[in-house]
Amino acid sequence: YEALVTERLRVALDQLRSEGATVLEAGVEPAEQAEVLAAHIAEAVELVLTSVPAEGRVRAANDVLSTLLMIAGRHPELVDLIDSGPRQLLELRAPQLNVVPLRRPRIPLRDADLLVNARGEPGLSAELSTEIDSADKIDLLCAFIKWHGLRLLWDELTAFVETGKQLRVITTTYVGATESRAVDALARLGAQVRISYETRSTRLHAKAWLFRRHTGWDTAYVGSSNLSRSALVDGLEWNVRLSRVATPALIDKFAATFDSYWAETQFEPYDADRDRPRLDQALGTARRHDPVQLSGLEVKPFPYQEQMLDDLERERERHGRWRNLVVAATGTGKTVIAAFDYKRLRSQLGGSPTLLFVAHRKEILEQTLRTFREVLVDSDFGELYVDGARPEQWRHVFASVQSLHRFGPNNIDAKHFDVVIVDEFHHAEAATYRALLEHLEPRVLLGLTATPFRADGQDVTHWFGGHIASELPLQQALEWDLLCPFHYFGIADGTDLSGIDWRRGGYDLRGLENVYTGNDARARIVLREVADKISDATRMRALGFCVSVPHAHYMARVFRDAGIPAEAVDASTDRHTRADVLRRLRDRELSAVFAVDLFNEGVDVPDLDTVLMLRPTESAVVFLQQLGRGLRRAPGKDCLSVLDFIGNQHRRFRFDARYLALAGGSRRTLADQVEEGFPFLPAGCHIQLDRVVQQIVLDNVRRQVQVSRPRLAEELHSVGDVSLATYLREADRTLADIYRGRSSWTELRRAAGLPTPEPGPDDGALLRRLVRLAHIDDPERLTFLRAFLEADTPLTATLSPREQRLLAMLFFSLWPDGGGFSTVDDGLRHLWRHPAVRAEILALRDVLDEGG
Repeated sequence: YEALVTERLRVALDQLRSEGATVLEAGVEPAEQAEVLAAHIAEAVELVLTSVPAEGRVRAANDVLSTLLMIAGRHPELVDLIDSGPRQLLELRAPQLNVVPLRRPRIPLRDADLLVNARGEPGLSAELSTEIDSADKIDLLCAFIKWHGLRLLWDELTAFVETGKQLRVITTTYVGATESRAVDALARLGAQVRISYETRSTRLHAKAWLFRRHTGWDTAYVGSSNLSRSALVDGLEWNVRLSRVATPALIDKFAATFDSYWAETQFEPYDADRDRPRLDQALGTARRHDPVQLSGLEVKPFPYQEQMLDDLERERERHGRWRNLVVAATGTGKTVIAAFDYKRLRSQLGGSPTLLFVAHRKEILEQTLRTFREVLVDSDFGELYVDGARPEQWRHVFASVQSLHRFGPNNIDAKHFDVVIVDEFHHAEAATYRALLEHLEPRVLLGLTATPFRADGQDVTHWFGGHIASELPLQQALEWDLLCPFHYFGIADGTDLSGIDWRRGGYDLRGLENVYTGNDARARIVLREVADKISDATRMRALGFCVSVPHAHYMARVFRDAGIPAEAVDASTDRHTRADVLRRLRDRELSAVFAVDLFNEGVDVPDLDTVLMLRPTESAVVFLQQLGRGLRRAPGKDCLSVLDFIGNQHRRFRFDARYLALAGGSRRTLADQVEEGFPFLPAGCHIQLDRVVQQIVLDNVRRQVQVSRPRLAEELHSVGDVSLATYLREADRTLADIYRGRSSWTELRRAAGLPTPEPGPDDGALLRRLVRLAHIDDPERLTFLRAFLEADTPLTATLSPREQRLLAMLFFSLWPDGGGFSTVDDGLRHLWRHPAVRAEILALRDVLDEGG
């Protein structure tokens, strides 16, 4: 296809023609002939030079060029022979310039590349910082600019502008994502900034950098990354690196398009002193509104909520714990508990203690503020800090974590708030929450969550000394009839997901989208099962969780075509439309709403009676959040119907966490529960897996239970290059799983293809003996061993008698029979030459650090 017809290819084509094949050829256009012929010659030259020994390649290349020199005839300047080496010019500076070498981009200036923020590849922020060093002019086109992204490149941009070079920036105020602080900083630095103040819509979604150089070696980056920390450092962002050498036409098009935008009146010059008020207004500070009103009804806690409130009071009064975590199943009224707890604290602390309630979505904050006002019978209580609304009094603030992050936690007096309540506390390990929690010093901290574990398995109870003040798990809430029972159906959908890429502990979403979107065969299965499991699909109130926006809109269209009223919503759907869609669902104007992780948390639709799980969800946290959307009780609602459509999964996908969250028990007994039809569920609940799904789940669960070395290695490879402590936590393994037979952590890392120290002469024997150290729980002893192993020298003569005894304990753990050494000192000197063994002991010490 578009291959240059060569003599060998001609022979092959003639043979195919003689066998009846159709062969279509066309002449190469004169304007393209030089490029096409040169590409073929370049490929041939590269193949030949590769076969030539290194010392003869320059001579061979010059032989080729000499032939071209004869062809050039009267234009010898077209051909330049290669000097000995070969060598490359990396840098050229005028004498008067400073002599500090420039940092060179890891991607050569002549190359194009794709940056995906993957492990082992250069990160975008690191590459941009090195590009800035050698640029003479920079153009940045960026829909959103945030301070925490800008500061990653601040030193380089400052040095760039201070040398008198030109930095041009085009950005927008769309959805209020740009931060005034970042724009002001750029303008005051000396950058030329132009802004589109349109807030309702924007044509600019581009994110691109152009680095122009007087030498002509221009480069550019075009992709998905705005100027924010997550986009530059750890987001799943894709950015293409262009270069004038490899892609000259694209560089020219970039430059011309940017210049045309720069000339448009839509993008107005920004002056920090003159235009800051207008920028703030456009970013949403003038859009203050407060929709929360009182119903006039008296709110009282349920008995189980009273018990949880008493638990909190007991923790504070009897045990002196003023930092407490409440774990309660979704739908049991955690915010009601928080409101009544604050009401009690008013009498205990006196007056009206200052309050900060933190959540991550506007709908949650509005519902919570309404709850607090109802409980306190005070229609003026509290202020919102979200979506442009800003507090004026700063005494009782209901704020989104994003707004607080933009404001900057350090701008808040650490002791200003007497009471801090954080909803959905399993998010606390996120950087935005962590920065806030580490800065604030309230008298009372209260965390609310349905699970103390994050989606990635991390435990957040360490913020509360590893203690949970009061807990109401899902199984207990169902047994107490606090929630609506569920009927769960696992249905085979005929899809094969085994070949989809598995990245960072989950499926590649684009791969899933390609399998699901437009899959009419699967859609027919979904419609058939809905008709089979739901008595009247046009009367149901269903929420469907999809893998992507196109998938959600596709499913909505499929349902509408089948006569079932349906809509799709996504992150781009405005708040009023979302609210209207949910109202129509409640009023039965719609039968189904399809979303993409939009309603996992914080949205109350008690009438919801059906959940359609149309994407694989491995995380038990996310699974329970989605299930929880429909577990609230409502008049006339007998049960929640859950239809989970399951295909043949990737070998790394895990069902165990999901079904353990639903049915309880242990991983080792889960296979029996699957085979027996989950006999121990709370009253009214039911789990039914069809025959195909039951076999898929059984095979998967049994594979998870197996603790074979290949299985552990595959699991570690999936988790990634982490510490032993992190792996044990995230994979739900024990030290006994690692140190069994002849295995060790170092050997497991080697089997998983992860970096390990070079092996010593008898690593294997020593590593196998380290199982003895897995049972040491003396912090003083292990702390000393760490100091010894991390030292720059193995000498032990200067140690105290106690330290000598501690090292002797290590020695005889590894060599009970003395190992043939004349002294303990000789044995420890020998050990010190084994980096892998030293690393293994340090890994065990890390487990103790994390409470193992």
